[in-house]
Amino acid sequence: MDERYENNSENTKKKIQGYSPDFIIIPKEKSENDNENHRRENMSMEKVDNKKYRDRSIFPYVALSLIFAIIGGLLGAAGVLYVAPQSEKFKSTALYKTIIEEKNKNYGTTSLREDKEALTVTEIIDKVGPAVVGVTTKSIKDYGIFGNQATEGIGSGFIINEEGYLLTNYHVIKGAQDVKVILNDGKEVGAKVVNYDAENDIAVVKIKEEMKMPGVVELGDSDSVQAGESVVAIGNPLGKEFLGTVTSGIVSAINRTINIGGKDLTLIQTDAAINPGNSGGPLLNSRGEVIGMNTAKINSKSAEGGVEGIGFSIPINQAKAKLGDLSKPILEIGIRGRDISERVSKENKIPVGVYVMEVIEFSPAEKVGIRPSDVITGFDGNKINTMAELNKLKSQKGNGDEVSIEVYREGKSKTIKIILQEKR
Repeated sequence: MDERYENNSENTKKKIQGYSPDFIIIPKEKSENDNENHRRENMSMEKVDNKKYRDRSIFPYVALSLIFAIIGGLLGAAGVLYVAPQSEKFKSTALYKTIIEEKNKNYGTTSLREDKEALTVTEIIDKVGPAVVGVTTKSIKDYGIFGNQATEGIGSGFIINEEGYLLTNYHVIKGAQDVKVILNDGKEVGAKVVNYDAENDIAVVKIKEEMKMPGVVELGDSDSVQAGESVVAIGNPLGKEFLGTVTSGIVSAINRTINIGGKDLTLIQTDAAINPGNSGGPLLNSRGEVIGMNTAKINSKSAEGGVEGIGFSIPINQAKAKLGDLSKPILEIGIRGRDISERVSKENKIPVGVYVMEVIEFSPAEKVGIRPSDVITGFDGNKINTMAELNKLKSQKGNGDEVSIEVYREGKSKTIKIILQEKR
C-alpha cells in the first residue's frame, strides 16, 4: 500500500503534504456573513408580510377570485370552440402523422451486439495463457579499457507452433547473446533467435529444448479488426514477478501511423494496459485469436498533463506475411553498418550504399578481407542502397551459398566472393 494513504491521520497529513491530484471538485459553501445576511433578510421580509396581512381584509380577495373564475370559464369555453377546428386541421398535416408514427413505433430494448462465438475473459486466459511466455535476454557490452558490462532484459512472446517457434518484438532480443524463455508454469528453457525484421520490430525465437509445448496460439485476421472491438492483452509487465498479467479494453483505432526509433509503423491502438515487459505479448480478440503483437505505449511523462490508455500493437497480418522468411535461420555476413544517404554521399564523396562500421571476429566478412570504412554497393549482382535491401537479398539465399559483394574502398570498386553461413 502506498505510504501516503496509511490509516493514521497525523502521519498521513505529513506524508501527503505537497501532493496535488489532477483535480478536486469542491462544493461551494456560504460564508458565515452570507448566512447571517440571509437570516436577517428573511426576518425583515417576514415582518413586512405579517404587517401587510394585518392591514388587509380577506374578503376583497374572495370576491375577486369569484369574478375571475367566472370570466376564465367563459373565455375557456370560447377557446375550446375556437381551437377545435384548428386541431382537426393540424391532425391532417404531415408533422402530426410523423409524430403519431414515431410514437407508435416499437423499437424494443437496446443492447450492444454480442458475437455468438465470443469468449469470456476467463475462457480466453484458459485458451491462450499457456502459450504466452516470458523472453529474457543477456547482453555483454564491451567498453574497451573500462571492461565489459552485462545487461539483462525481459519481454513477452507467444508460441505459434508445436515445434517451439514463438513470436516477439525485435527490440526485445536486439543485441542479445543469451536468450531464455519462461513458460507459464515458471520453468526456464534455453532458446535462440532464428531471424528478425528490425524494420518492422518482429522476431522469431525457437525453444531449443525438446518438449511438448504447453500451448499454441491461434493467429487471427488483423485486417478485419474494427475500432470498438473488445480485446485482451497478456504479458509480463515490469518483470518476472508479474508473469502472465491480463488486461482488457477495446480497439481504440486502427491504422495508426506511429514513428518509433525514426521508423513509421502502422499499428493498432488500444486502451488495454500495456507496460514495459508487455512488448512481444499478444493482443487477442473476443474469440481468443491473436490480432496484434503489443509493442509500444505513449509515455505519460512525455505528454503535457500525462496520458493513460494509449498503447499500440503490430497487426498480426504483418507478422504472418513475413513468417516464411523469418522461419529461416539468419545468414551471416559479419558486419555492422549504416546507410549512406544522398546527402552523406555528397558531403564525403563516397557512393550511396552500406558503410561498414565494424567487422565481426571470425565472420565470413573477416575471412574474405572486408574492412571497416568499406562501402558495400552491390550484392549478388544487385545494386543496394540500404542495410534493409542487403538483408532482404541475403534472406533469399541458403546456408553455404557463395555470393559476390561489390565494395568501394579508397576511391576504387572491387568484387569480393563470400560464403554465407548460419549465424551461431
